[in-house]
Amino acid sequence: MYSLEIDITAQEMRVFADGEVIKIYSISTGKNGAGELRDTGKTPRGRHVIRAKIGTSAPENAVFVARRQTGEIYNPDMRVQFPDRDWILTRIFWLSGLEPGKNRLGDVDTMRRYIYIHGAPDDVQMGVPGSKGCIRMRNSEIIELFNLVPAGTVVNIR
Repeated sequence: MYSLEIDITAQEMRVFADGEVIKIYSISTGKNGAGELRDTGKTPRGRHVIRAKIGTSAPENAVFVARRQTGEIYNPDMRVQFPDRDWILTRIFWLSGLEPGKNRLGDVDTMRRYIYIHGAPDDVQMGVPGSKGCIRMRNSEIIELFNLVPAGTVVNIR
């Protein structure tokens, strides 16, 4: 049985298998800090579950908009062409909160906030907050994690 722990302060994700840490990834969470309210750009805390895995056969650097592949493969020139785009690449874990009133339902619903664990451009710095609330990972690492953990895996964000 797998579980994930996101440490916002350390900007790390720990992967557990049967209670033992098997992998640690450097990540990037919300630039605006931690928080549950919608439209804040903050990373929600608490107990979550991977509700859906998206992008099973997508190539590395595949671009996603609204959880759909656009057919584009990200390259740095695209950032100049689309400077305001939030780059969601390669794979997506769509998270759903498990704690009503904290990260589930109403104005704090993680799934309705479209909070993901997803791939990011290679030049995006990990280890520092920088996302719009999601958890960003290196593309090669999100592929590795995607192939390891199933939908339904518990994700604790603290």
